[in-house]
Amino acid sequence: QVQLVESGGGLVQAGGSLRLSCAASGRTFRLYAMGWFRQAPGKEREFVAAISWSGDSTYYADSVKGRFTTSRDNAKNTVYLQMNSLKPEDTAVYYCAFKFTSYSGSYYLDVKEYDYWGQGTQVTVSS
Repeated sequence: QVQLVESGGGLVQAGGSLRLSCAASGRTFRLYAMGWFRQAPGKEREFVAAISWSGDSTYYADSVKGRFTTSRDNAKNTVYLQMNSLKPEDTAVYYCAFKFTSYSGSYYLDVKEYDYWGQGTQVTVSS
């Protein structure tokens, strides 16, 4: 079993920045990849970013590329999502997700591939 605790959401003006954190606990002794997803009211959950176990491989949705950066600190079992140049359309509940993997360099894009999810943190960007 794995538990994920997210933090760092809040209200920010357009153009501002926020940094989300996701701390994992439990069965974290195996390799695991991480992902970030978001869900706006009335919309499906969508992919935002993903990072491999090694941290060397990352992938971003086109809508956030160049503005968001994901990173990880395996010693702390924590993953981060740095969000810059925020836009009102970034408003959503953001979720981190955890997937066991055998491949240190692989990341995953599909919501169905992930094994565990955080509780979500609200990000609101005002215009």
